[in-house]
Amino acid sequence: MSEVEVRTVSYEVNGAPFEGRLLYPAEGKPDRALLMAPNFYGVSDAAEKLARERVGERNVILVLDPYGVEVRPASAGEAAEAMGAIRNDNAALRARLRAALAVLREEAGKLGVAEDRVAVFGFCFGGACALELARDGAHIRAAASFHGLLETPEPEQSGPIRGPVLVMNGADDPMVSAEAIAAFKVEMDNAGADWTFINHGGAVHSFTDPNASNPGTSEYNAKVARRAFAAMDDLFDEVFAD
Repeated sequence: MSEVEVRTVSYEVNGAPFEGRLLYPAEGKPDRALLMAPNFYGVSDAAEKLARERVGERNVILVLDPYGVEVRPASAGEAAEAMGAIRNDNAALRARLRAALAVLREEAGKLGVAEDRVAVFGFCFGGACALELARDGAHIRAAASFHGLLETPEPEQSGPIRGPVLVMNGADDPMVSAEAIAAFKVEMDNAGADWTFINHGGAVHSFTDPNASNPGTSEYNAKVARRAFAAMDDLFDEVFAD
């Protein structure tokens, strides 16, 4: 595996400071830019490790900052509070996602990546962020959500959704109800989206997180994680084939 360069990228959203982490191969010429929305802990060493594993030889990845530099949750309680605050202001959330996407385009462009070769993926709360960016009509090749929340406060404002949407869900995730899944299907169909929903049997929330160890609620599942990442990799290979 090639060496990975990591650096902090500072930017502003409505005058407030934010800091994401940019990762890219130290050698070679990447040709894809991926915006990664982390789980509810936001920018963290664990998020950086996940991103590092996806860089390879082709990807520039920006781990976006969902909260701003003044909010770095140190516990699950703090993370839940921070997530709840921004999910209650969907306009602010979308503004932060748009800003991070613009930063990624700029930084990836400096490394030779064309501005239209961009996709987004995310985990848990970050999965919801990836879906929200797609709903916002962002010019992205694809959006992938791992064990993400499906609800949006403004389903009627979804679209145009410009690239394929891939949702990888734990079939036994207590945080994703059958009603939420049914509503998501209706929303995507109404928006004319190209969407795929995969229900992974035997999996609950956070199935890609090696640190998740709450049986029946949030638990790592190596087999399901491997299959889910393979599904995303396949989709990205498809949409970046040109």
